[in-house]
Amino acid sequence: MLLRRVKISALTAIERLIGMQAQSPLAPYVGLWSRVEGFEPDELIRLMNARRVVRLAIMRSTIHLMSARDCLALRPLFDPVLDRNLHSNWRQRLEGVDANALAPAARKFVEQEPRTFSDLGSLLAEQWPDNDAAALAMAARAWLPLVQVPPRGIWGAGGLAKHTTAEHWIGRPLARRSARNAMIKRYLRAYGPASVRDMQMWSGLTGLQDAVEQLRPTLRTFGDEQGRELFDLPGAPLPDEDTPAPARFIPEYDNLLLSHADRIRVIADADRARIFTKGAVLVEGFVAGTWKIDRARKNADLLVEQFRRLREAEKAEVAEEGARLLSFAAEGTERQRVRFVAAH
Repeated sequence: MLLRRVKISALTAIERLIGMQAQSPLAPYVGLWSRVEGFEPDELIRLMNARRVVRLAIMRSTIHLMSARDCLALRPLFDPVLDRNLHSNWRQRLEGVDANALAPAARKFVEQEPRTFSDLGSLLAEQWPDNDAAALAMAARAWLPLVQVPPRGIWGAGGLAKHTTAEHWIGRPLARRSARNAMIKRYLRAYGPASVRDMQMWSGLTGLQDAVEQLRPTLRTFGDEQGRELFDLPGAPLPDEDTPAPARFIPEYDNLLLSHADRIRVIADADRARIFTKGAVLVEGFVAGTWKIDRARKNADLLVEQFRRLREAEKAEVAEEGARLLSFAAEGTERQRVRFVAAH
């Protein structure tokens, strides 16, 4: 949806992307604005307040914005991912803690009322006094399908991340049947052609080769320049290499940058570290710099840091799109301008 904005609902866009990276609480708003024609923040705010869209740790054990439907259908698939992350980072602080005891205790606390991890950890530490409170809270995050409740992630509001269970918040149970194969096909619809390694990098799951082999008769295959096998859905669009790609501003951790193991299709390896916590500027479909908005009183400057010297026509296109971004993200400021700066 970056070659042209699509006239669809925000909910449909979020499901088409299989969730949106949301470590930065307001990033999905910019990600949707860049993809959905006529998107306004109030649309996403209504979805979050109506519990039709939620924030949770899922792919790669990182926070994503997902539809309630996808949360319930897909979250059980990612138990191994969250458990692996937990034991990689907190194992030594969880000696003697049994998931079968901690998970019900944590569920009771967060379903009484949404809790911050600090509060939840303190409550759990009363029952496990020999363990680190932060580690206990992270164990609850791995062993329960916790979602963050508003106003966290609400444009113009924000607040501390407070958690309850997905079942309690949405009012429906998690899926019992595996959605793995359906997830792979949906991934390919959004991000194909892609290799098995791409799928595993995006999801954090391992062992997907067997699942792809089961699906092979229903998939289309390609070989890339390095001889790797790529998969896609039959009839999926394959734009001609000369298709123009308009200038776009995407937020930090955008799906485009994290959905493949091989990212040189959109960004040079040397530039990856430069955008880790910043929004990226796309020129002809390739990352050509970063962006951020500086506010001072009633003024807003969009600073575009160039990784290479842009041609005048490219700068004009970026400036025009940047002015639209300022109108969206810095509404109410009196002076708005786009400024180009050299890369550090």
